[in-house]
Amino acid sequence: MYFFNIQFFKDIDFIELITLAFYGLRFDLFTLVLIAFPLLFFNSLPIKIRYNSIYQLIVNIIFYFTNAIAFTANCIDVVYYRFTLKRTTADIFNYLNYQDNMNVLIPQFIYDFWYMFLIWIGLIFMLVFLCHKIKINNKVLYHTLYYYVGQTLIFIAFLLFSLVGIRGGFQLKPISIITAGNYTSSPKIQIVVNTPFTIVKTWGQKGLKEEHYFKDIKDASSIYSPFHHEAIDSLPPFRKLNVVIIILESFSQEHIHALNKNIDNGRYKGFTPFLDSLINESYVFEGFANGKRSIEGIPAILSGLPTLMDKDYITSAFAANKMFSLANYLKKEGYHSSFFHGGNNGTMNFDSYVKTAGFDAYFGRNEYNNDTDFDGKWGIWDEPFLQFFAKKLNGFSQPFLSSVFTLSSHHPYKIPQKYENKFPKGELPIQQTIAYSDYSLMKFFKTAQKMRWFDSTLFVITADHTSEAALPYYETVHGNFRIPIFFYMHNSPLKGKANHIAQQIDILPSILSVLHYNDNYIAFGTNAFDNSAIHFDITYSGSGYQLICDNYLLQFNGKASSGLYYIPGDPFCKKNLVNSLPVIKNKLELLCKALIQQYNYRMINNKLTEFTP
Repeated sequence: MYFFNIQFFKDIDFIELITLAFYGLRFDLFTLVLIAFPLLFFNSLPIKIRYNSIYQLIVNIIFYFTNAIAFTANCIDVVYYRFTLKRTTADIFNYLNYQDNMNVLIPQFIYDFWYMFLIWIGLIFMLVFLCHKIKINNKVLYHTLYYYVGQTLIFIAFLLFSLVGIRGGFQLKPISIITAGNYTSSPKIQIVVNTPFTIVKTWGQKGLKEEHYFKDIKDASSIYSPFHHEAIDSLPPFRKLNVVIIILESFSQEHIHALNKNIDNGRYKGFTPFLDSLINESYVFEGFANGKRSIEGIPAILSGLPTLMDKDYITSAFAANKMFSLANYLKKEGYHSSFFHGGNNGTMNFDSYVKTAGFDAYFGRNEYNNDTDFDGKWGIWDEPFLQFFAKKLNGFSQPFLSSVFTLSSHHPYKIPQKYENKFPKGELPIQQTIAYSDYSLMKFFKTAQKMRWFDSTLFVITADHTSEAALPYYETVHGNFRIPIFFYMHNSPLKGKANHIAQQIDILPSILSVLHYNDNYIAFGTNAFDNSAIHFDITYSGSGYQLICDNYLLQFNGKASSGLYYIPGDPFCKKNLVNSLPVIKNKLELLCKALIQQYNYRMINNKLTEFTP
């Protein structure tokens, strides 16, 4: 995990690496006991049959199988970590249930990361080879009392050892993922734990428990509440603008020149010439994602709902909760709503989510109905699908709300063959596809600007999450959540740059603000256009929370803060101020605790639509 992802752990020196590995033994022991339990159990039973060769063969096969599963989980995470920045948890199985093209994606994954597949084969070979060297001595006096008493004592000792190993020690409660937070800060926890451990520890979990940092939810609301109460009498009349939200797959801020003008003394070109031109005519925020996966990003953008639990909302036990989205709020104003994604219908259950979220229509690969434009992996190429999107919008009655989620900049990072030498390739494979998607977006706007609805449409452009990074800043705990968030409206005064941050969950309240929405609503973000509001970004990684606010980054494990960094003076987050600035730490902790308590309370009690503070 460390050596294949060293770019994410640059602040770990050799001594700290050895220390983290030592602490990790406690979590490794859990996994080792778990996968070796069948072998040790059946070979510790004081019975004669255990010396039988067929019995030993069956026991060994079970042992090889459990180890192969554990090796697979760890090997996959070595490369998957760079996309999610956390160890895989049990929710991955829910995620896979909603992918109907795994037969294509798995071979592609093996092809792209062949070296990890070879490492996995090597581990299996070494395991079988070494285990084959261990021979069972069947020349024992198993009829004697001495034998049975001795073997029974060994069996009892084995059970006691296994119990201690599974619990992680003699402490009152068994170890969990959060236990690793006692040894290091949030990002480095991924070095301490292992993937089989994180999967097992999250297996069957409901995902949330009510927190009581404050006396009750009303007290928590005095610090933060997702309930937005607009001063209706003071608002101008509602503006029935069309709203188009463009969500770009894996479009990290890193890839965009207009948002990186300070890189390499302004010589960094980026890969998005069209977006660069559009940003200059837009209102731009210092944008942050609320997660690292598409299945987390879509509800954050459309429902103002972050993922502050191990399972994403769409596949969690709370997916049946009543919840609102931008579509619900605008429906009463006469808006038609739609969601477009060129992927296979059912991908990540987006079609079910948008239906639950109140959208009127979903358009996927089935509705596109022309597989000559199929990319062979995920769905329809961005260029033709965005043209399809534009033409469909032209047929909707106004006002309308519509969102499109692109896909061509997703792994395995392919572009149409006719464009093979057209776009710059950059240091990362994704950057050529970023350039292709930017080109596709340019062609979409060329088509759209000729249509009757264009001049009365508010465009919001953002990303679902970030991608791998090449520039050092975007590999940091601060930079690896940076995405574009900007608002564009043709021939309007909506131009400029905010001097504060905005996150995906701010998009919903910010759109409603531009439209002069005059009713109450629920969203975990804030109106990004309100300079008097508290502007923050919150993310959850499985091992803790990260809050960015007032130029500081706080890492909080649910019980205590492990990191505090001042971003302007320390953008690479190397100087931990958690023990130096208690006032700031306590202030940010209160906000983080209020967010968590509100989120857990409303999710558990199905109160995501309750208009109360």
